[in-house]
Amino acid sequence: MSASKPAAARKTRIVLADHQPQIERLQRRLFLRSSLSIGALAMLSGCNMQDNDSFDKVLWAMSRWNDRVQGWLFDRNRLAPTYSARDITDPFPFNAFYPEFDAPDIDGSTYRLEVSGLVSDKRSWNLDQLRALPQASQITRHICIEGWSAIGQWRGVPFRTFLERIGADLTAQYVGFKCADRYYSSLDMATALHPQTQLTLDFGNAPLPAKYGYPLKLRVPTKLGFKNPKHIAAIFVTNTNPGGYWEDQGYNWFSGL
Repeated sequence: MSASKPAAARKTRIVLADHQPQIERLQRRLFLRSSLSIGALAMLSGCNMQDNDSFDKVLWAMSRWNDRVQGWLFDRNRLAPTYSARDITDPFPFNAFYPEFDAPDIDGSTYRLEVSGLVSDKRSWNLDQLRALPQASQITRHICIEGWSAIGQWRGVPFRTFLERIGADLTAQYVGFKCADRYYSSLDMATALHPQTQLTLDFGNAPLPAKYGYPLKLRVPTKLGFKNPKHIAAIFVTNTNPGGYWEDQGYNWFSGL
């Protein structure tokens, strides 16, 4: 075995140790803990969740049930692990459904964040207005469904602060996101209001570079990485599940602890 393999194994054990309390909590309380997630089932079987055959319908129903159970178990007061500056991954990996050179080139001077749905103030927001809101910083781990993870420093507006400022109906079920790179995603309201969920404007001590989501991304350390949309162009509050780019292809919608 090469010298790099033991190091990789140690890194994997560290990642698992960071999240062991959440993993054990789910194992204790979820009586189907020995079964595969619906996303894993779909990938292993090669199923297309949009097919209409009876097996896919069963898998889809299982996925929705799994979402509800995870929602019941979610603790809005439980924080994801945080780290120190010396733990930051450098370079932080690029991840998207396209190569890095295809990341959208957005003019920040003309950028406007659109707001719609169950909110009382539907005015759009420019970057100066977003930066004028209270800001917070976090050093948290991004966990990719592909099996890798990385630690980064993120700074931006606590998402709850933004939702309160636009008069969002905080009893609504979902918050949806549309992005400049054609990506889309959504969160349950409880996760949207979690104290670590953040509208991110900066990576480290500088504005987000294009590859990490300029000018605005969502940072959700209690979710898997694909639930962290980048290049956000519009936010809406709704009681109808908006789905998501990967979720509509079979990934588990809740995808968090």
